[in-house]
Amino acid sequence: MDLWTTAEGVEAAVREVGAGLAARRPVEPVQARTPEEAAAAFAAVDGPAAAELRERLTALYPAAGWLPEELDGSLPAEGEWWVCDATDGAVQYLLGQPHWAVTATLVRDGEAELAVVHAPELFGRGRTYRAVLGGGAQLDGRPIAPVERELAITVAATSQPPMVARDATALRRAGESLSAMAGAVLAVRNLGPTALQVAQVGSGHLPLFWQYGVDAGNLLPGALIAREAGAAVTDAAGAAWTAGSDSFLAAAPGLHARAVEVLRAVS
Repeated sequence: MDLWTTAEGVEAAVREVGAGLAARRPVEPVQARTPEEAAAAFAAVDGPAAAELRERLTALYPAAGWLPEELDGSLPAEGEWWVCDATDGAVQYLLGQPHWAVTATLVRDGEAELAVVHAPELFGRGRTYRAVLGGGAQLDGRPIAPVERELAITVAATSQPPMVARDATALRRAGESLSAMAGAVLAVRNLGPTALQVAQVGSGHLPLFWQYGVDAGNLLPGALIAREAGAAVTDAAGAAWTAGSDSFLAAAPGLHARAVEVLRAVS
């Protein structure tokens, strides 16, 4: 299988789904006042989009099975599987904001080997990241690489622990790490979808991203893109990151060791 040829087909499918979602995105915030109302609003949007994405990708590459978006941290050790999110950043989408994305990752024998992250409304025209294992990473068809800068002038990005991993330990570590990182960098921001923020480390739009909690479904695509672009991708302690890791760090190589030092303050 030619991975770049497959990636082009995946990008086309993701773009089609993204265009449909963009056309339907509300201009005003969706009036969801309770968790039940929010869940219903999300299902009304994400359900049809996810079904369309699955249909398109299955037609493109029927050999791969389909894994749920909310992974428990484990990946099948054998076989080929799609891990996708039709509306990554659904909170922003339902609030009428442009920071959301459509993601698709092809996993083979427990390792991500192809990923596409498409943000249809980013910067007003949309941006598309894609990567293949061992083949590098691209943004809108151009090769990308991280951008080095000193930690003191770095804008670091993070995300709160995902709902599936929002246990007391993950929440405590998120809070401790926020305090530690805020004292070491220029600013800390949460800029929307996890996969998109991690991919932006690969292109230098963000120098580093960290997060606590198991979050394989959201981290897999960005992790492959950032790593193939040349970023250092590990857990918060600097060890190899896997789908089951309970922390995550992606940074430009020159920043990575400093970021690990900062996060050592987290118990």
